[in-house]
Amino acid sequence: MTKQRGLFISRKMVLVFGSLLAVLLPASGGRSEEAQPAPAAGEKTVVISMEDLSAWREPHGEWAIVGEAMMDPQQPQRLAVKPGQGVLYNGPSGKTVDLFTVIEHGDVIAHIEFMVPKGSNSGVYFQGRYEIQIFDSWGVKNPTYSDCGGIYQRWGPQGGYEGHAPRVNAAKKPGEWQTFDVVFRAPRFDSSGKKIENARFVKVIHNGVLIHENVEVTGPTRASHFTDEKPLGPLMLQGDHGPVAYRNIRLRLVTLP
Repeated sequence: MTKQRGLFISRKMVLVFGSLLAVLLPASGGRSEEAQPAPAAGEKTVVISMEDLSAWREPHGEWAIVGEAMMDPQQPQRLAVKPGQGVLYNGPSGKTVDLFTVIEHGDVIAHIEFMVPKGSNSGVYFQGRYEIQIFDSWGVKNPTYSDCGGIYQRWGPQGGYEGHAPRVNAAKKPGEWQTFDVVFRAPRFDSSGKKIENARFVKVIHNGVLIHENVEVTGPTRASHFTDEKPLGPLMLQGDHGPVAYRNIRLRLVTLP
């Protein structure tokens, strides 16, 4: 393994697209299995360090590295933590700054593990712009874009538009660790910088269940820090909507067709 400050190169990753994709999925959603083919030339997998905050841009606010996070049995809307390393959480208040990776990505195959207590809310923004919602959606029968795994809506003068609900609600109980495996294709630009193709979520898999496939987003979703679009951008974790913990964040930097 080749180590760098705040991240290191790994061989292990879930692949989910064409020759890159080795996840076995039914056409309409279902359980998946992982495979680990060798990386293609020029690709690398970046594993975000959970030893310290050096993989993240300042300011860090109340974000901290801990050894363990769990739903507080006395206050189920909050997290209890134990000292150590391996878990990133957004502090005792659950109301802090959004956190951005130092590294920027274009096309990416991402694995992210997260946990929220009862009623809490966060989100993962690809390129800091396009959000996959994190929410305590346990037991929701008819999920919308604002439930866990939803592609959050955009916002304009007339209000919200263009949100995408997950195909099914795959959320676990609050306090349980959950996973996202995401294949994201960045927007494309011509030589003059004009956008010629929208960003696209090729696949989103929540807890092993396919919840989105080939969903385009025409621009940054609501609460993005950016109004423009670029070939590269940081991964952003939303920190101001409630308590949340993350671990095992892996980004495979690829070039998709």
